[in-house]
Amino acid sequence: MLAGLNKVSTLHQSSFEKTVTLAMTGASGAQYGLRLLQCLLASNVRVWLLLSEAAQVVINTETDMQLPEGDERELQNFLADRFAAQEGQLTLFSKRDWFSPVASGTGAPASMVICPASGGTLSAVACGASNNLIERAADVALKERRQLILVPREAPYSEIHLENMLKLTRMGAMILPASPGFYQRPSSVEDIVDFVVARLLDQLAIEQKLLPSWGEQDGQ
Repeated sequence: MLAGLNKVSTLHQSSFEKTVTLAMTGASGAQYGLRLLQCLLASNVRVWLLLSEAAQVVINTETDMQLPEGDERELQNFLADRFAAQEGQLTLFSKRDWFSPVASGTGAPASMVICPASGGTLSAVACGASNNLIERAADVALKERRQLILVPREAPYSEIHLENMLKLTRMGAMILPASPGFYQRPSSVEDIVDFVVARLLDQLAIEQKLLPSWGEQDGQ
């Protein structure tokens, strides 16, 4: 385990605007989660990060980033250096760190995002499986009536995916698919990624300049 509940929950607590749990699973679309991580850190948000093993494989496959194969501490330091995190701003928890703050309603932050969220993760969260820390943290968010946003990237959706998304929506979670708009006339893949990340930051009530609000285009 990287740290106990009391140690993590008090570390630099007053230094950051807020805390967000960010989980990344094995769906395609690692760029969305990594860009969100970068923006959260740049916005002085403390991030408690959860990476599935499949997510690490996807990151190595879809990006130019090659994650270290050491323990969680080495991976945490790598990501903190990569995204210029402040001391104590980024904490990575292992998949079975049941003593981490996110595993309990008394320690979990007000917001959690799963980006990207695989179909399997959608199913597990909808059923309350809690077989790993990502699923447990999402279960905590639901039972405590806290903000939970899932970013599925599956295409097309099966009836199972749709039923799970509807079930989660009725539980209070938000489904925000990785479905970028094009009215801002993106000129790069980065622009397309930023569209989705901007919507996530808006939902988290974090100021962003990636995408203008509707009506602000072209100086309106």
